Amino acid sequence: MTMDDNSNRFEIAGHSIEARPLSPALYLVATPIGNLGDITIRALETIAGADILACEDTRVTRKLLDRFAIRKRPYAYHEHNAEKAGEKLMEALRAGKTVALVSDAGTPLVSDPGYRLAQHAIEEGIAVVPIPGASAPLAALVGAGLPSDAFLFAGFLPSKDKARRDRLAELAEVPATLAFFESPHRIAATLEAAADVLGGERPAAVCRELTKTHETFRRGTLMDLAESYRGETVKGEIVLLIGPPLAEAAPEAGDVAALLEALAADMPTAKAAAEAARQTGLPRKDLYRQLLAMKNG
Repeated sequence: MTMDDNSNRFEIAGHSIEARPLSPALYLVATPIGNLGDITIRALETIAGADILACEDTRVTRKLLDRFAIRKRPYAYHEHNAEKAGEKLMEALRAGKTVALVSDAGTPLVSDPGYRLAQHAIEEGIAVVPIPGASAPLAALVGAGLPSDAFLFAGFLPSKDKARRDRLAELAEVPATLAFFESPHRIAATLEAAADVLGGERPAAVCRELTKTHETFRRGTLMDLAESYRGETVKGEIVLLIGPPLAEAAPEAGDVAALLEALAADMPTAKAAAEAARQTGLPRKDLYRQLLAMKNG
């Protein structure tokens, strides 16, 4: 883990800029998810100015470094070497070095092993500094047209059909837009399962190749999307968004009256009103008054 000469500089539009000194810390730096123009100046300063640059795939990170003329030798830290490489990074942090961690694309710690390193740093009292930027789930949420006041990022769904359906069932009643990463060869099966488990009328969006040349948003109900992707060959990285549960329609007045009459035939008034409230979602007090009015003719 060494630095090249002048590795604290970067270039923008041919202008060479020297990065400002960094305080000792672990910096979690978001990188573009496709379009390299989405990098932030603060991210470039942090990458260029850090003593050590850790990344998932050195070949992927090298493209970013070359684009902005950063002479930095990236150090591999990924799922398969996290324990050994993580300890070396921790040794550097304990020695007061600055470490910048980037993922291949997007924000570190979102579906990558970086959270382990962050946890260890926090446990030892080492500062952890987020450098925000591109995020695939957030980019998808912004462009999908689905409710964004509450959302849940749930990573990748299981690859096996039963486990996938079980996981969807666990999330079925979450009152928020659901966000998943999905592979192109599984998106059709996932949409079929989601339509079956969550209901075909639930709105959704398949967001593909975000920020890239062939960025697409395909919107519709889960049933419509499942039908459109059935048998289709799909390429590219995908974020699947599924809208929150649909509000149930209020029961018709005649149906409520019939239900109250049927329940009152077998149980006391108060209990009948409570059971009707459970079945319809209507206020128990209102149903109790309605039932009394019905009994009084």
